[in-house]
Amino acid sequence: MLGRWLSISSAHLFVGLLWQLHWLPLPVLAVLGQGLGGLLWRFGRSRRRITLRNLELCFPEVPEAQRKALGREHFGWLGRSFLERGLLWFAPAERLHRLVRVTGNIKLAEQSDAPVMWLLPHFVGLEWTGPALMLNQTNPGVDVYQRQSNPVFDKQMLAGRSRFGKTAFVDRHDGIRPVLRLIKQGYAFLNAPDMDFGEKDSAFVPFFGVPACTLLAPSRLARTMHMVVQPLVVTMLPGGRGYEVDAGEPLADYPSDDALADAAKLHRWLEARIRERPAQYLWAHKRFKTRPPGEPSLY
Repeated sequence: MLGRWLSISSAHLFVGLLWQLHWLPLPVLAVLGQGLGGLLWRFGRSRRRITLRNLELCFPEVPEAQRKALGREHFGWLGRSFLERGLLWFAPAERLHRLVRVTGNIKLAEQSDAPVMWLLPHFVGLEWTGPALMLNQTNPGVDVYQRQSNPVFDKQMLAGRSRFGKTAFVDRHDGIRPVLRLIKQGYAFLNAPDMDFGEKDSAFVPFFGVPACTLLAPSRLARTMHMVVQPLVVTMLPGGRGYEVDAGEPLADYPSDDALADAAKLHRWLEARIRERPAQYLWAHKRFKTRPPGEPSLY
């Protein structure tokens, strides 16, 4: 997302800055990230407006002043996620291992006879699932990669995600067949479906009561490939204390033979997780960009 706000030359400078900053202790880096979030809140008017609109749509019962405070807090976490990404890109594996605390069974993919789909909702610390998985279990994973609009960030993000050599990346434009081949070879599938990818293979499913264009593919793929679906939720800890990756229990009675009902079930599960840590969900994304036919834009 930050790549959209920077030119190519500025992106080069920012990547260099992240390399310099990654040497700092995490509590110091966290304070700087909070400061960056404050600047983004003040000057990033478009993303601020999107964030506040999403919060209004999803939490209409919350007073406006509280929603605004939640938006400010969200930008603080967002700023931290930008600066602390330098750790993911440049810090040695030993340091990353010390910073990540894993709860639950992170080794499920090693133990399961069935292939595993890791469900990765878009909390701001999402990228920390990478070291949590690759440093704690041996199974390789396959990730569908969405190219970044800024080529500098695109190259660096792909390099950072590839550092530990256990993840294969498939360009979203190449379709699902390469993913299916790798799953059959024993790869687990990293799936982050809670974004608006347009109407193809999607349906409008209530998310906090608002119809949201939602992929039906996760349920269909899991059913076709007889997959176990395990959610992974990342929480950035306050004060620069590190990151918690919760490897949850596999979702019960999922998938079913009703992809639409499965999508609604996932939304209910995600809503509950968001209410536990509302400021850390990615509200700056246009989750409700695609509208049902005849409905006006919500933004």
